[in-house]
Amino acid sequence: MIDRTAVASCRPLTLALALGSVAAGCGHPSAHPGAGAPIAAEPQGSPSPVGPIAPPVPATFDVAALAERVKPAVVSITTTQEVRVPGGGEADPFDFFFGPRGPRQPDRSTKRSALGSGFIIDASGYVVTNEHVVREADDVRVHLADDRDLVAEVVGRDPKLDLALLKIKGATGLPVATLGSSEQTRVGESVLAVGNPFGLGHTVTLGIVSAKARTIGAGPYDDFIQTDASINPGNSGGPLFNWKGEVVGINTAIRAGATGIGFAIPSDALRDVLSQLREKGYVERGKIGIAFQPVTPALARGLGLSSPQGALVSDVDPTGAAARAGIRPRDVIVAVDGTPIRHAEELPRNVARHAPGSTITLAFVRGDKRTEVSATLDALQDDDAKPARPGRVGDGDRKAHAAGRYGITVSDVPGGARVDSVAEGGAAEELHPGDVITEVDGAPVRSGADLAVALGHAKPGATALARVRRGPIARFAAMPIPAK
Repeated sequence: MIDRTAVASCRPLTLALALGSVAAGCGHPSAHPGAGAPIAAEPQGSPSPVGPIAPPVPATFDVAALAERVKPAVVSITTTQEVRVPGGGEADPFDFFFGPRGPRQPDRSTKRSALGSGFIIDASGYVVTNEHVVREADDVRVHLADDRDLVAEVVGRDPKLDLALLKIKGATGLPVATLGSSEQTRVGESVLAVGNPFGLGHTVTLGIVSAKARTIGAGPYDDFIQTDASINPGNSGGPLFNWKGEVVGINTAIRAGATGIGFAIPSDALRDVLSQLREKGYVERGKIGIAFQPVTPALARGLGLSSPQGALVSDVDPTGAAARAGIRPRDVIVAVDGTPIRHAEELPRNVARHAPGSTITLAFVRGDKRTEVSATLDALQDDDAKPARPGRVGDGDRKAHAAGRYGITVSDVPGGARVDSVAEGGAAEELHPGDVITEVDGAPVRSGADLAVALGHAKPGATALARVRRGPIARFAAMPIPAK
């Protein structure tokens, strides 16, 4: 049985972590070359620059020799967790009338076991695996390729990346797997997965890299390698090798009900946190203190961008690093330390790989101007990832307004104009009932009347940018202005 079949509610993709359970009911819940601004269009007729062509990867290689070489560094992991089972058994229907007719059975304890995989990265016994493999485990044992079973302790955890570092007790001179570059790994390259599926240790499967930079809703730093190398329950934490025998990914998730679709954490993400896991046992990350959203084609039109790239700043912590650097809502962040941000989800990954106190360079677009600023990062706290409980908007003396041309009805509430209904197929489909519109194209909106005035100033056929409060979160929504 595999748990965590549902990830983020906003994602239709259903996943399961590739963790094998032994006892019934057991489980664990679950780049970028170039640095040009996205608003700059290429001159018409100008040739596209062509970079150096990467050397070809061999179409065939000795899979048997590769497997023989890398298998000694791969381990099988068994975890045991003691759980309490309530006593009493099934309820007797006559107890309702006569009360319990015997003493209540006491609670009892039982042990649940789960299987996973890992690989040795240091001859002294350090092993990398998934954090969900060892989560809440009371006992962790590692089975080596030479058939030794040894006790291990968890020395470092990073739940956000789903990585953990183990230390095998009393082990020396062990074979070691070499970390390769996931950044340089190309789609279509052959890869080899080695692991412990269904308890069948040191199983080898062959496939290719099907895609890179997959966002699957598993966490805040999604950046998965997709592969068709067979991955099954028990493969969690096992290595994904390239044809050189280097680890380019850590197998972690499969798509429930699908065949040939597995996901691996890039090796470069492990390299970013490995020293902290070993030295501190946890990972400290920096933050810039903003809320952001993807730039949709409609938002790009409203912002005057030539393409929907970057991360649109929807809110700024007034005491955070971004505010100190001069970042404001409506800015579009397009690069971090020269690395382009083409998709919004790339922003937290690129910021979080820097430690608190680090200074980074943020490039952003405001209007038609690209600007670079330096920002000194604050420390990311675990609470930062948890959204606040949605606030309730007081009704007050609500006054209803119709905005038929835009397909919405709104009413006055403290702080703005609340959206009461949105017509399907209307001009304001990005708005949701309950949104509170607080400004349009930079003009404050304190009522439905203010909204009508602000929209009236927009040019017919253009796209207005409405800033809304959705629960505790501020965001932008595009509102196409109908032609008269």
